[in-house]
Amino acid sequence: MKNGFEIDDIDRAIIAELRRNGRATNQQIAEGLDLTAATVSSRIRRMEAANKLRVVAVSDFRAHGFNVLLEVAIEVDNRPATDVAEELAELPEVFAAHLTTGRYDIDLLVVLQSIDQLPDLLLNKFGKIKGIRSMIPAITVDIVKYQFDVAPIEARED
Repeated sequence: MKNGFEIDDIDRAIIAELRRNGRATNQQIAEGLDLTAATVSSRIRRMEAANKLRVVAVSDFRAHGFNVLLEVAIEVDNRPATDVAEELAELPEVFAAHLTTGRYDIDLLVVLQSIDQLPDLLLNKFGKIKGIRSMIPAITVDIVKYQFDVAPIEARED
């Protein structure tokens, strides 16, 4: 129970409505749930303030010119994996960086406009980051499921 706040069934119902239609007004959500628009509005604000909810737009990779999605497993040596992951995360091609257990220390999701960009990414960008011992890139050939209903929400610094 972070921030002394726990999501209840009404909050979950509001979230479900936002998932169905992220452009719904508070009034539309309220009517569907037999609530008032003021209640919906205050609950959304409360969840956002507690970092339990953030309403965002999600667009397709191709809408941004990205035609290649790949996963890169990275093994780190002689440097903290956290430092390497933070440096990798600064690269614009990297849209997700995860510290992991097992054979590899870091798992990345990377997008490129063209497969022709892969050598430059691996050799010139990743290759200049100290501590990377090995990289195993895997090109995505098909996306069977990419569910984006839940994500870690970091506290905003205003």
